Amino acid sequence: MTIMAPPASESGPTRFTEPAAPPPAAPAGVPRLLLRLEGAAAFAGALVAYQWLGGSWLWFAGLFLVPDLSMLGYLAGPRPGAIAYNVVHTYLGPALLALAGLLLGSTTALQVAAIWAAHIGLDRALGYGLKYRTAFADTHLGRLGPI
Repeated sequence: MTIMAPPASESGPTRFTEPAAPPPAAPAGVPRLLLRLEGAAAFAGALVAYQWLGGSWLWFAGLFLVPDLSMLGYLAGPRPGAIAYNVVHTYLGPALLALAGLLLGSTTALQVAAIWAAHIGLDRALGYGLKYRTAFADTHLGRLGPI
């Protein structure tokens, strides 16, 4: 028995031959506002934590934009760019670093985790969400542009 692939019109887009589908509909109205307010709250909480940990604000300023170096992944294209950006712009990274800092008794790790979380929180408050592979401007919070 020979198994044949369906005609191209029936098989749908493939990863390699057709462009990515548009991102799903983004939150709007109150849900979008709440997501952005959550980001602002995370930013404020991370600032308070950093102050409580006694971190240097000069170090804070120097490290605050480091996560945005992940945007260099876009030099390789939208898919690797989105992957690089998303890996660095989820709260999972700073949460794991904070856990390690707690377990190891490392104030430095806790301070870096607070800086990292503050960066992500401010990004979310400003509308910069996790990226889809279609384009840098396509995020889980909506397309980047005017509010």
